[in-house]
Amino acid sequence: MALIKHEVKQGMISFWIWTISILSLMMICIFLFPQMKEQMQDVTKVFADMGSFTAAFGMDTLNFGTLIGFYGVECGNILGLGAALYASFCAVSILSKEEKDHTAEFLLSHPISRKQVLIQKLIAVWIQIVLLNVIVYLGSILSISLIGEEIPFKEINLMHLSFFIMQIELSCICFGISSFLSKGSIGIGLGLSILMYFLNLIANISESVEFLKYITPFGYCEVSDIVETLQLNGTYIGIGIVLSIIGIGIGFIHYCRKDIK
Repeated sequence: MALIKHEVKQGMISFWIWTISILSLMMICIFLFPQMKEQMQDVTKVFADMGSFTAAFGMDTLNFGTLIGFYGVECGNILGLGAALYASFCAVSILSKEEKDHTAEFLLSHPISRKQVLIQKLIAVWIQIVLLNVIVYLGSILSISLIGEEIPFKEINLMHLSFFIMQIELSCICFGISSFLSKGSIGIGLGLSILMYFLNLIANISESVEFLKYITPFGYCEVSDIVETLQLNGTYIGIGIVLSIIGIGIGFIHYCRKDIK
């Protein structure tokens, strides 16, 4: 438990920077909605005729003139990409920083096994992800209440749940990657998140590469699909769980066997 507290405390500055940034941008978008509500009907018509660009962001099926349509596109992209970057940022450096900062020898000299170190570090990452999502969710609900709009709880809950699951998957994959790294690794984690994001955009544009949705966790975070079906795609999430388990497994196996420098 001591290591969990240490890791969470050590990451508090970056945690608050990311959380406040994401929540602030989402709140700004929400507070702008009442002033933009009427104009959004015309925007929806314009986007409907923009072909593949519209499909890439799911704007072909969402109505910008409704709160959930506006929230899904504007806030969904902020939370989706921003929180994915944060989850990857946390996880990809959680193990490698010990070798980079030359603290691994000190840490592993304590009466704690490598498996216990890995478990506590992974839990610390998940705690930060959970806290970020709870704060952003509550802040968003409060903001919607303040502008006097009816809150579509089911759609918003499913939307936030899908983003949370996506962040957990990315953190597990980056956790596995972190076990192989011994120097600066933040760029790898952020690059992976951005790559996954654009793979999903490509899959939305062309049906010939729709299989990419089985690779990227952004595949089950499609707000347009969630609003239309009011459920998450179980197949995509199942694949995500498998990839998460593989990421954690690789991280444990390799880190427990590697020669820590």
